[in-house]
Amino acid sequence: MSMRLSTAAAGFLLLAGIGAAAAQDVVIAPEQETVIREYVKKQPLASVKIPGVELNIGSTLPETVELHEVPNTKYRTVVVDNRTVVVNPGTRKIIKIIE
Repeated sequence: MSMRLSTAAAGFLLLAGIGAAAAQDVVIAPEQETVIREYVKKQPLASVKIPGVELNIGSTLPETVELHEVPNTKYRTVVVDNRTVVVNPGTRKIIKIIE
């Protein structure tokens, strides 16, 4: 009986950890998104191709991809396959795709 409880408790803790990690997803404040969109319109960038990388939120961009600073935000942008992506510079993960 105690083995079943320990297994259940371990499973619960694992799920709680996953939930906490999901809660740490980056959410861009509406004001910040407006700043990013306006900057992207004013400062168009050339599109690059990144073989082997899918453009999905959470995908990590390789170190070889140059990220461009967006003033007054903590984010970076790059245009990949004619789609502007917003990147967390610390993790290089895509956090938003601007259509």
